[in-house]
Formats: sequence, C-alpha cells, structure tokens
Amino acid sequence: MSQGIQKNSELIFQRNTHFLSTAASLVPALQQYRRPALSLVNAVPDASQIHGWRTETCGTPAGLANREFGPGEEIVVDFGTHCVGYFGLSCEAAGSPPDAPAHLQFIFGETPAEIAEPFSDYDGWLSSSWLQQEDLYLDVLPAHVRLPRRYCCRYVKIKVISTSAKFTLRLSDIHLTTVTSADPSTIKSLSHPDALLGQIDKVSVLTLRNCMQDVFEDGPKRDRRLWLGDLRLQALVNYQTYGQNNLVRRCLYLFAGLTREDGMVSSNLFMKPEVIADDTFLLDYALFFVATLADYIAATDDLTTQNDLWPTAVRQMELALERVAENGILHDSEDWWAFIDWHESLNKQAPAQGVLIYCLKKGRELAQRCDLPRVAWLDQQIRRLDAATRSELWDEEKGFFVSGTQAQISCASQVWLVLAGVGEEKFRARIMANLLTTPPETGMNTPYMMHHFIDALISVGETSRAVQEIKKYWGGMVQAGADTFWELYDPKRPDFSPYGSKLINSYCHAWSCTPAYFIRKYGL
Repeated sequence: MSQGIQKNSELIFQRNTHFLSTAASLVPALQQYRRPALSLVNAVPDASQIHGWRTETCGTPAGLANREFGPGEEIVVDFGTHCVGYFGLSCEAAGSPPDAPAHLQFIFGETPAEIAEPFSDYDGWLSSSWLQQEDLYLDVLPAHVRLPRRYCCRYVKIKVISTSAKFTLRLSDIHLTTVTSADPSTIKSLSHPDALLGQIDKVSVLTLRNCMQDVFEDGPKRDRRLWLGDLRLQALVNYQTYGQNNLVRRCLYLFAGLTREDGMVSSNLFMKPEVIADDTFLLDYALFFVATLADYIAATDDLTTQNDLWPTAVRQMELALERVAENGILHDSEDWWAFIDWHESLNKQAPAQGVLIYCLKKGRELAQRCDLPRVAWLDQQIRRLDAATRSELWDEEKGFFVSGTQAQISCASQVWLVLAGVGEEKFRARIMANLLTTPPETGMNTPYMMHHFIDALISVGETSRAVQEIKKYWGGMVQAGADTFWELYDPKRPDFSPYGSKLINSYCHAWSCTPAYFIRKYGL
C-alpha cells in the first residue's frame, strides 16, 4: 500500500493510493433520461405561499411552434418536477437572415421564487456564482443547443436579451437530459395506506435519487460535494430503497483515502479535477465516519471493507477523545469545531458529547466483529463519558442537560444525549417528554437536526409521536409544494437562510431525505 502527501493551504494531507484506486473502481454509471418541458407558466406573487410566489399555467411548449421572440421577451417552462441534468433546446431565426448573434439568458429555479426574484438583488454571503444562470450567444442559426453545465431545477426562464432588428427567434424541443446514478429498477416500491406518508416517502426517494451522482452529493445545486454528515443519512435511506451499496462503499474509501496528516478525515471532499479534501474539520462529522462504516457493515457484511477501513475509524475515535477534558466532558471553544445544526446561538459541547458516545458505541459494534481486544478499551471510554455526562451536564431541577459555560438548554443537547443512550430508558423517555411539553428556546433549524429528533423519539418508544412530527414537518414541505425536500425549513420563518438569502438555499438536499428511512425501516 503506497502513501502520498498533498498540501492544501497550510495543511498536509495523506493520500492512500490503494483506498483511492478502490474508490475509483466503484465509480457508478450515470442513468440518463430525456424529459421534455411540460408547460409554460407565469410566476405570480402570492403572500399565502411559503416563499411568496406560485406559478400558474399559461400554455404548452407545443404552442411555441408559431410564436416569435424579440429582445426583452421571455417565457418560463415547467418540467413538472425537480430535475438534475443538462438543458437543451432548438433555436431558429424568423425574418431576414441573422446579421448579428442572438443573445439568450437562462435562469434555472428549483422554486418559483428563483425565477421571479431578480438575482441582482442577491445579498447573501455565499458566492453569487451559485445562482443558476447562463448567457448564450448563438452566432449561427438554426442551432441545436445543449448547455455544458449541469443544472438543478424544475423551472427555466428563457429570455431573449438581444437580436438585430432584422430577425426574431423561434424556440422548440425544450428538454432536460436528467442524470443520476440511482437505478430505478432496484427501488423497493411502497404503497402506503396513509396518503400523506406515501407522498412524503415519494418525495424523500426523489430527493435521494437527485443527489445520487458519482458520489452521494449533499445538494445537486449547491455544494455538489461529498459531505460526511449527509453521507451517513443518505446511506441509511439507500439501504431501505435503492440498495446501491457500492456507492456508499466508494464514498467511505474516498474519505479514508485522503486524510489530514494526523489521520483525521475531512468534513467534505471535492471530486474534481481530482479528489481534494476540504480544509474544514469537524469533530462530529469525523466521528460519523465510524457510524457510517458500522451501518454499512451491518447492511452488507463486507469484511474486506471492514478490515481496510477499521484503522481509519479507530483514528477518528482516538482524535475525538483527545479533546475530552479531565472531567470527562469535551472541551468547548468559540471556533467552528462541530456542526450539529445551522444555529447561530447553539452551544455545541453537550450535543457533541452525545455524538461522541453514540459513535463510540458504533465503534464497539465494529470492534466486536474485527478487533476484540479493543472492545474493553471502548467500554471503558463509554462508561467514563456516560458517568461524566450525568454528573457534569445534567440539571435535575430543569429536567434537561445543559451545555457550555452559560448552561444553555437546547433541543440538540437533549436529542443527542438521548440517542447516545445516556442513562436508563425511563430517564431518556422523561427527557423527550420534557422536550415535547416544554421545548427550549434554542430549537432546531434544519431537517438534519429534525432527523435526529425523530430518531430519538423512536428510540424511547414514541413511535406515534414520531409519525405525527414527520407529517407535520416534512408534510409541511409537501403541502408547500416541495417536489424534493429542502436544506432548510422553518414554517415560522419562511425566508430563513444561514447564508443571507433564500435564493441560495438548496431545495433538494441530502440530509432532508430521511423520512423514507423511518417509514420503511419501522413500518410507520
């Protein structure tokens, strides 16, 4: 097994060529499907809609056959559902022979707001280059066009910016060539007696499908990267639906193939021009390598992968334990050392403590299979952290765990320490009951955190309440018109974005696809 060294910024990364070549051998074939535009629509302001816009049908693509477009004219096409792929159309001149290039602009939207609100008003802190638009100049007409970039959309606005005064344009054959590595023939079909849960499952599966490319992307619009936190949840849904387990295996080998000099896995990877590890390292995401590997082995019994990647899993646990103080609690700090949730005021200490205990227990599952001498060490660490959590973080008077120097009470702290199995089951059930009756001010902002909330409810036997919460939260997105589930959803704050603008949010996001996992695994 050969090793290489790569520098990224001021960091040094280790490249394991065996792991990376294994990952390269598992690149999936992309399935391609031609999807024609279904209708022409207008975006209409509507304060009753979650983002302030709805669409109304105003025609069909067939009606474009005799329509001519001059400068300033535009149409919006609707593909009927969320798609990921390559946009194409045919364009020809009408009138005199073209004596100048035709300039067209395309704006791609996952939601009506994106094709209704001008991108020039965008004021978020993420790069505006993520806003999906493209300008095209056609020197020769007629032309059959396929845009080179992959887009993620349901709606496309096509605007003629300029022609000469001597000719206009006719547009036809407007279509997308959609791409995914998900094989629809492998999907496990579901017919659910509850119509809303059935629709939630359908939207979950489409969300996963559109994020399945050459890796499990976190979002096909943004960031188009392989993130470990998202991968863990996508893999769980995959085991219950498509069963394309080699894609999970590929992603695990990619993370193990490119680690920081001390062996820590990055929170996310770029795939092109080659595999590049991002210089963002998060304690919880690194630990999720352990959990994702354990879940994969439980689903596949793949001993080769288990034996190859177990040392990488051990190293994540060792590094996390180095952050534990003498009192048995993770050291807190003001930097971005753990993710947990998109929440500006959330203290990460207690929830990260829960993640650590949870992943040590996942590591113990693996050790029992392939490294029995290490089981005793893991048991010792789990007992130490469990006892410290109850003595240092539990507030009996308040009935909640507290976090940080300000003793913050948050939903995330309770959820993760319940999932970690701290205390007896009756104790954990009481915490969840308190959480439901007296929710803390520091709540949950993302479907990612909501997933763990649902998981915690099920873990203490509150299955019926879990169903209720799934229908309320993910069902709320369905009722708001979601074709795929969104990166962020807060019905009380419809325009919420941690990036400064709802236009840059992802409306097909990997960490949101998990209702299908719960519905299918637990027979909800």
